[in-house]
Amino acid sequence: MHKVTRLFDFPYYQLEKFNLKKSLVSKQNGKWIFTSTQDYIDKANAISRGLLRLGIKPNDKIAVISMTNRTEWNIIDVGVLQLGAQNVPIYPTISEEDYAFVLNHSEAKYCFVSCDEVLSKVKAVKKDTPHLKEVYSFDDLSDCKSWNEVLSLGEDASNQNEVEDLKNIVKPEDLATLIYTSGTTGQPKGVMLSHNNLVSNAIASSERFPIEDGNTVSLSFLPLCHVYERMLIYLYQYRGVTIYYAEAMDKISDNLKEAKPHVMTAVPRLLEKVYDGIIAKGTQLTGIKKKLFFWAVDLGLKYEPYGQNGWWYERKLKIARKLIFSKWKEALGGNLSLIASGSAALQPRLSRVFNAAEFGVMEGYGLTETSPVVSVNDMREKGFKIGTVGKLIAQTEVKIAEDGEICVKGPQVMMGYYKDKEKTDTVIKDGYFHTGDIGEIDTKGFLKITDRKKEMFKTSGGKYVAPQLLENRFKQSRFIEQIMVVGEGEKMPAALIQPNFEFLEEWGKRQGMALSNPQEIATNPKVIARIQEEVDLANEDFAKWEKVKQFRLTPEIWSIDGGHVTPTLKLKRKIIKEKYLSLYNDIYGR
Repeated sequence: MHKVTRLFDFPYYQLEKFNLKKSLVSKQNGKWIFTSTQDYIDKANAISRGLLRLGIKPNDKIAVISMTNRTEWNIIDVGVLQLGAQNVPIYPTISEEDYAFVLNHSEAKYCFVSCDEVLSKVKAVKKDTPHLKEVYSFDDLSDCKSWNEVLSLGEDASNQNEVEDLKNIVKPEDLATLIYTSGTTGQPKGVMLSHNNLVSNAIASSERFPIEDGNTVSLSFLPLCHVYERMLIYLYQYRGVTIYYAEAMDKISDNLKEAKPHVMTAVPRLLEKVYDGIIAKGTQLTGIKKKLFFWAVDLGLKYEPYGQNGWWYERKLKIARKLIFSKWKEALGGNLSLIASGSAALQPRLSRVFNAAEFGVMEGYGLTETSPVVSVNDMREKGFKIGTVGKLIAQTEVKIAEDGEICVKGPQVMMGYYKDKEKTDTVIKDGYFHTGDIGEIDTKGFLKITDRKKEMFKTSGGKYVAPQLLENRFKQSRFIEQIMVVGEGEKMPAALIQPNFEFLEEWGKRQGMALSNPQEIATNPKVIARIQEEVDLANEDFAKWEKVKQFRLTPEIWSIDGGHVTPTLKLKRKIIKEKYLSLYNDIYGR
């Protein structure tokens, strides 16, 4: 059996063990197109041969920028890696300046783009990127060479022996990819990950995946340029999982019904949106149906695994699953029984209600610098505990520093930051990667994250405040879409809140008010008074010095394009504060 030690070994292993007819599935012109394992390998080899004819050598960098996940991405990935060259995926939504920075910093020779939107950004900076020889597109565009040209260039297999020779000299510890973290502050850093970093992580994480090998379907929509989804794509290939690529964020519910996946990955923000959508539907019910619906939800919010709530609870849960939760599952394709959640803290109430509904939401923890998984929950063998990020995966060691910081050692720890020894040395000390997260490990070995070290702040009274804990509690309100707790060096914590405009429009109708314009909503006294009630309620869970004493509503949606959040939807705190400085100053009476 083909031993997997480098990333391009995964498809060959899949060919020997599963030989799938549907390895990768993408939609083109409204139709799902299936690529078999064999096809996938054949095309990847053609790309390798074509790139060789274009003069690509080991350690050359090739950028891939795609708006959506698609089969072509994997083919390019394997085609590049087989040559000992490196794949540099770039977030499509970052600014033109960041495009130029990453293309120059990585010295990318060629660039593959998905579509017109990405192409126009690359074109805008092309004159400032002297290393970049050519751009190829996956979509057929009139003003760009097609990626098919590289495939055609590799049609003649007479140089396949050269590809084989280059494959044979790639070592597990060689650099495989540069992943530029979007960074909530400053310029992106190029995280250097070796083949072994990602291979070891995919194989160790796969031990926590209770799926049927060779007979499972996944739906993938989190961006492949992000290490989390990318590592899982390798894991899926290792376990013979058919990968369906979702068309776009707004098509997910259709795609779930079409692909009927058993497994997918999510970020908490998406699960929050799914939950809010379900609750909104339940609110529209009437009479006994509505009563039953909210009875089931309340039951779900008390869920504990392994029958810890006793037989009477389990009996009621069985009824709730039959009458209510089964309909939720149907709406998401009918088969979904495992959702891996990562990238930010998941509210425990969502973990409870989704697991009560048998969606198998398992929260994990990791960073780009750890390829990414450090720990993850697993429903089997008592490996799941709500409010934690699970137990450490194999070969991984964590020590908690004196200030509570989580430090990680293991085969998944990055090689370092590209061309930046100084930054590397500040985070990797004595073989341990210092994560910047604060946490603890309980007696059963479950890791719990309490906050971001960088995000905790002190009020002028010298009290520490952990903003994420507050924010997660406040976001449970249907009136609050996004919230940022502020107050560093100030006399009290306060908050900037992006109201849930959509929900408030409906709420306004019920109150006999027409609320349609965000500016109007953010300044409406009745809205402010109603959100004050939500704030008062949430504040009850916190100590006196932590309570949010004042807030201001922002008149716009916080978005990636607006620069409020990173592509994985983490708050860019510094930028949000700058954007709403007048609101901030107003809170503190300046």
